[in-house]
Amino acid sequence: MPGPVFTLDDLRRILLSGAGAEEGVDLDGDILDVGFEDLGYESLALLETGVLVEKEFDVTLADETLTAARTPRALIDAVNAELAKSA
Repeated sequence: MPGPVFTLDDLRRILLSGAGAEEGVDLDGDILDVGFEDLGYESLALLETGVLVEKEFDVTLADETLTAARTPRALIDAVNAELAKSA
């Protein structure tokens, strides 16, 4: 039986709840390959996002995983890889 999957909708929700969104940034658009910096999220916001992901999805993410993920797609893939290890 497959375990949980981390989706773009999950990421959007967590980004908004943790760090909010910069004025003029539309997280509902096609953001998978847009850099987090271009979306208005710096490293501290991503670390906070990581903490929220860890709590909600019961997974452990290395700080390097969060800093290496430059786009939502990269972060989603990294979280799902960790979830797959835990399953």
